[in-house]
Amino acid sequence: MRTIQEKGGNWMVGSSLAAAILLVTASAYAQNDDFASVQIIPHDIAGKVHYLEGRGGNIGLLIGDEGVVMVDDQFAPLTDKIVAAIRAMTDKDIRFLINTHVHPDHTGGNANFAGLGVPIVAHDNVRNRMVQGIRGNPPEPVAARPIVTYGDTMRMHIDGEEIEIVKAPPAHTDGDSLIFFKTSNVMHTGDVFRTGAFPVIDTANGGTAKGTIAALKLALQMVEPDTAILPGHGQVSTPADLQKFLDMVVDVEARVSALVDQGMTLEQVIAAKPTAAYDDAGLGSPERFITGLYESLKGE
Repeated sequence: MRTIQEKGGNWMVGSSLAAAILLVTASAYAQNDDFASVQIIPHDIAGKVHYLEGRGGNIGLLIGDEGVVMVDDQFAPLTDKIVAAIRAMTDKDIRFLINTHVHPDHTGGNANFAGLGVPIVAHDNVRNRMVQGIRGNPPEPVAARPIVTYGDTMRMHIDGEEIEIVKAPPAHTDGDSLIFFKTSNVMHTGDVFRTGAFPVIDTANGGTAKGTIAALKLALQMVEPDTAILPGHGQVSTPADLQKFLDMVVDVEARVSALVDQGMTLEQVIAAKPTAAYDDAGLGSPERFITGLYESLKGE
């Protein structure tokens, strides 16, 4: 399998990958030239698991003697920088790329990494939505689509690490996966859990209010008290942080549900400030969260 190549003691990206990147990302660069200023910053978590911070979702990395397993890949224009960050950490091949869900800040580099020969793994619904087109957009290129998909759970065994990949209930989207590196005791939650921001319930891509609560409960059931939790966005957290996030979602969902039952419009629900108890917690604007809750609850 050809992924990252080394020639004459120096890392290089093969010419076929360079061509693929130019094709896939030319328009993205034209529209997002500020990607040039993005820095990819590596962080250690625990055991053999690390993550890369850049722009978009956190990239999880299992790095061992048998190779690298990636979780998510941010935006296409960042692929070169991501590859450079990984090559600074290891000279081993990228063996697999797992997508936690369908959004392009987590999957934008898929076609580029496929051009490196990296197999992409995701839930069936991630591939299905890429084939159909996300939010009314044209279908994703064939190269960007996962080639290994699963229904409920799957496991990988590499470098002494057991990786458990579990389909979450429809939460952020209908294709969310929880990635548990059981040996290193690290879970990547994708955007089911985020720090520094209210949840996003993307009803257009199958996200639901009830499923968000169920997915957070499932994550808590899977982890140990000392598990390190890597959110889709934000800082490494603890199960206690995850529990606090769940408690907030349960509380706000109940408040919005009561307002929906009263026949309020979305504008009235937003004006009622159902997130008031959390608006000073540094989670940003609550309107998108409230809108997702409202749309989901109205659709039940």
